[in-house]
Amino acid sequence: MTKSLNAIAQKLMTPGMGILAADESEGTIGKRFDKINLPNTLELRRDYREMLFGASEAMKSYISGVILTEETLKQEAADGTPFRAILADADCIPGIKVDRGAFPMPGEGGEKITEGLDGLRQRLAHYAELGAGFAKWRAVITINDIAPTRNNIRANAHVLARYAMLCQEAGIVPIVEPEVVGDGEPGNHSIERCATVTGDVLENVFKELRLAGVDLAGMLLKPNMILPGINSRERPSVEEVARRTVEVLKEHVPAAVPGIAFLSGGQTDEEATAHLSAMNRIAGKPWPMTFSYGRALQNVALRTWAGRRENFQAARQAFTHRAHMNSLAATGEWTNDVDRAA
Repeated sequence: MTKSLNAIAQKLMTPGMGILAADESEGTIGKRFDKINLPNTLELRRDYREMLFGASEAMKSYISGVILTEETLKQEAADGTPFRAILADADCIPGIKVDRGAFPMPGEGGEKITEGLDGLRQRLAHYAELGAGFAKWRAVITINDIAPTRNNIRANAHVLARYAMLCQEAGIVPIVEPEVVGDGEPGNHSIERCATVTGDVLENVFKELRLAGVDLAGMLLKPNMILPGINSRERPSVEEVARRTVEVLKEHVPAAVPGIAFLSGGQTDEEATAHLSAMNRIAGKPWPMTFSYGRALQNVALRTWAGRRENFQAARQAFTHRAHMNSLAATGEWTNDVDRAA
């Protein structure tokens, strides 16, 4: 079991490739569609995912795995081809989001705890039968004047460990995602505060993973980058973000972890790419680093598609471009000039 989990993790971390996060909930995709005046229908959600997964160059050359919702894992393209078959043709590993969302914790700090452990063992067995090779669970850590509390950090770390243990039992690689959010309220924290909180969160997460008996060689980490809050006046350089992020991870993430796939966390497309590339130019890291982006891969493609199948080709070209740029970033080779010239 350990060998097969590690093999899946290693394939997801294939050099120059990354993970497409296409696991937006029905509510989240509805918000994205609202911005381009589209109704949130089953047919349009299917068409949107079909547009992405049918971008053959992107999926075969730059994407190693795709995080899906349960709806999408079971869904078919308009011609009746299962999405799982389309991904298999591109040699992409299908993954599945298994948490049920983040809900308010008791207290006055505006903190959240992610739910979904009830029935998870049975759901994971079903997803494994459908071909899912990995899963994802997102914990949300809020920064404000009184948060995060010790209770919230420990509770989310414990839940992440229980999820990871159940995944490995089912033969599924867990992606462990403890996100220290930068766009919460008030969102004015410093980059130093983000570094301190992220380090504390990671320390607690790996403590709980060890206590649960999770095999670190059969998991992946999906963390936030070290950034100031979205409403902070700080404007750190790309190099400072990269340096601080690598420093925190080297201090708190064991070398046994096969790889780190970052979330974009509300950054612009180019910011997420630039920061990833700068981190990969830093020597001496014990694990490879790549992307597991949603919006930072899909933004331009979504607007280009605009709900019309006749726009598939142009939208796929936009998606392929961003995937290619992040592929370069995953090996430290991206530059602004390359992005604009491509």
